[in-house]
Amino acid sequence: MLVILAFIILFHVISATLLFISTINNAWWVHQDVYTDLWRICNVTCEPVKDSSTAAAGFLQAVQATMILSTILCCVAFFVFILQLFRLKQGERFVFTAVIQLLSALCVMIGASIYAAQHESFHEDSVREGDYGYSFVLAWIAFPLTLVSGLMYLVLRKRK
Repeated sequence: MLVILAFIILFHVISATLLFISTINNAWWVHQDVYTDLWRICNVTCEPVKDSSTAAAGFLQAVQATMILSTILCCVAFFVFILQLFRLKQGERFVFTAVIQLLSALCVMIGASIYAAQHESFHEDSVREGDYGYSFVLAWIAFPLTLVSGLMYLVLRKRK
């Protein structure tokens, strides 16, 4: 049982780390020496995303919100897991943690899907020809990790 708990904790910490990196780092879209993330466009210097507060960039605000929410939910789920580990009876354990973690996975999926569907219509012509950066890829890797982590909490609630 301790090995399973250690594996679950490690899995959860890895998914939270990936969420932090993908939300913060400046590599959602890359074109030559230009890197864009959810807040800035950087080449030699970093500048805020042009017109990011307008209705045309509503998708970007949705991605920002869902990625931040997923990171917060993942961290909250970890703290709730630690509290539930020592406080609740065996049959009641980890259901709340699983729900929070599954909501985090849903937020990651929504954010990355919106970005994939809408980013090209927003960027200037010089940046459109780029590729997805590693932060975008890490967001998609974090999605199945948080999903599996949430499902593992549901399975773990029945273990002794």
